Amino acid sequence: MSFDSNVKIGVLGGGQLGRMMIQSAIDFNLDVHVLDPDPNAPCKDISTSFTNGALTDYDTVMAFGADKELLTIEIENVNTEALKALETQGKKVFPQPHIIELIQNKLHQKQFYAANNIPTAPFHEVANAEEVEAKKDLLPFVNKLATGGYDGRGVQVIKSEEALSKAFDAHGFVEELVDFEKELAVIVARNESGEMKTFPTVEMVFHPEHNLVEYLFSPADINSNIENEAQELAKTVIEKLDMTGLLAIEMFLTKEGKLLVNEIAPRTHNSGHQTIEGNVTSQFEQHLRAILNWPLGDTATLWPSAMVNLLGEDGFTGNARYEGMAEVLAKAGVHVHLYGKKLTKPFRKMGHITVSDQDMTELREKVNFVKTTLKVKA
Repeated sequence: MSFDSNVKIGVLGGGQLGRMMIQSAIDFNLDVHVLDPDPNAPCKDISTSFTNGALTDYDTVMAFGADKELLTIEIENVNTEALKALETQGKKVFPQPHIIELIQNKLHQKQFYAANNIPTAPFHEVANAEEVEAKKDLLPFVNKLATGGYDGRGVQVIKSEEALSKAFDAHGFVEELVDFEKELAVIVARNESGEMKTFPTVEMVFHPEHNLVEYLFSPADINSNIENEAQELAKTVIEKLDMTGLLAIEMFLTKEGKLLVNEIAPRTHNSGHQTIEGNVTSQFEQHLRAILNWPLGDTATLWPSAMVNLLGEDGFTGNARYEGMAEVLAKAGVHVHLYGKKLTKPFRKMGHITVSDQDMTELREKVNFVKTTLKVKA
């Protein structure tokens, strides 16, 4: 396990996750080269080199990876066949391509949990809308697409027979609707040497309509037994996958006090953004440490923190304009991260705000202030 900052790192995906990874990589003099289909991707101006091209095209990914020693991702929708071929050429690819492939398919994820005794909500495979309707005796349930869903898309909550008309007419599954107490997340890292470290569990609050994280609190308001159980469950999942890299595990805490794994992401994740200000090591630095087989960083909480996603306001599309920024910047313990996106559209992730305070009541008040004050319009 040696330190070498001359490794040529290629990242598939140039969005905000890649941007924040590069901001960490700069601390270690690491060169990060990026491939993204958007010519104005958030990473474009801060990466060592930027290639405009499709992440799902075999030849494009092969050409991009040809001169890289280490490849990683910031989005799962990539060509895994090309990554497998690059792996056979001696390139290091983390997370490993077969794991990315597994996680690209939500049904395969669920089947993996079932095969490995990882607690998850009961589910049934369906081929089309007709098969979803045939499961009406199981209502209420969640209908999920096997592939193609992202950031809340590809998920439908169906509570009544009348709502069955919303069912996806495609391969996927129906899953028991969990009556949960809280939605939690744990981020765990594992390097090639097998060292593992988890971040403290966070509590997520999702947007009621758009099924993406609106804000979160760290650490989660749970008892020590649930905290320990969540940490161990995260380690079990990454060990069973035998994965190198960073893994985000979203969980339900049921009203009976049980933890169920909902979904996993093999990369840095929205549920870890507050680690930049709130923890000794950020998730972005930890991801780099894991894929480079460096010693993993200290994940201890520095102080209670919250993360508020900054989403484009509904009804506004065009050049982004930030209302209330001066008022938010004047608040102690508030740190704004903008993602380099010039254009806003409804519910687009334009940035996030970390809020820190030793007092949880004060923290919640600051979060509400940020949510109601800072608006992205056009």
